[in-house]
Amino acid sequence: MVRMNGTTPLPRTIIGSGPAAREVSALCLGAMILGVTVDEPTSFAILDRFVAAGGTFIDTANNYAFWVDGGRGGESEALLGRWRAARGITDEVVIATKLGARPRTAGRGLEDAEGLSAAAVRAAAAESRARLGVDRLDLLYTHIEDRSVPLAETVDALDALAADGDAGLLGASNHAVWRVERARARSAAAGRPGYEVLQYRYSYLRPRADIALPESAHVHATAELLDYAREEDLTLVAYTPLLSGGYTRSDRPLSAPYDHPGTARRLAALDEVARATGATRNQVVLAWLMGHDPRVVPLVGVSSVAQLDEALDGARLELTADQRGVLDRAG
Repeated sequence: MVRMNGTTPLPRTIIGSGPAAREVSALCLGAMILGVTVDEPTSFAILDRFVAAGGTFIDTANNYAFWVDGGRGGESEALLGRWRAARGITDEVVIATKLGARPRTAGRGLEDAEGLSAAAVRAAAAESRARLGVDRLDLLYTHIEDRSVPLAETVDALDALAADGDAGLLGASNHAVWRVERARARSAAAGRPGYEVLQYRYSYLRPRADIALPESAHVHATAELLDYAREEDLTLVAYTPLLSGGYTRSDRPLSAPYDHPGTARRLAALDEVARATGATRNQVVLAWLMGHDPRVVPLVGVSSVAQLDEALDGARLELTADQRGVLDRAG
């Protein structure tokens, strides 16, 4: 029997450690398309509904959404800044943003990304603070790697932002595990926390590793990364957890990396648990992720309040040990 209660606040979790640690909702709302392809009134309604349900963790980036006609990046941050000001939002909502992947020139792509030099990090962080209307970025990720810059330069620039109070927690997205470890080791040697939150693509279905994901710059969490997060007690924020509608929408077929026998087995298990709980596939996926080891916070993007409500109910769904076993044993 499904166990969901729309009046129950969202579960909560801790990200980070020490004085900078924050308690946040165990579901993160992705704001990538808010203020971009979703109009401002609808965006405000989605954000208001999320907060009313107990949501306190929102994700954006300084390059959202440069790929949309007329977009330069920063539109999502600016929308969140206007919403914060209109609603009087302060420290009760943690807003994470990312830098490093915003094109320097309008109309160009990641080949022209701002990168992760010390100067680029400082400038991008200042611009994000201004758009969001905050003195300190709650959680700041490096969005993509920049191997043209010494890793030490990037790490030291980020640590300086944290030391100066311009950033709270630091995180890495879409990086090789060995580079995350090397960066964290440098920070630790200087007595700084360094990267404490990781953001990668992750869901219940597993793609083949020998076929590239079609989405530009997406990096899927590997078994090695999951093991590393577990051993280091790091939080994994999982983006694209619902595969852009691939679990439920016939007009959004799964891409080529998911075309393998394991997908059929896992979908069958997912449907079995969905029938037993009365939940949707999407809701079961979110519930599975929220009970994950290592700790996973699903990051969901929506374009309507109705889509958000489905995700909120999924975040409140409690799977039994037997149901989780069915999902885990599917291969």
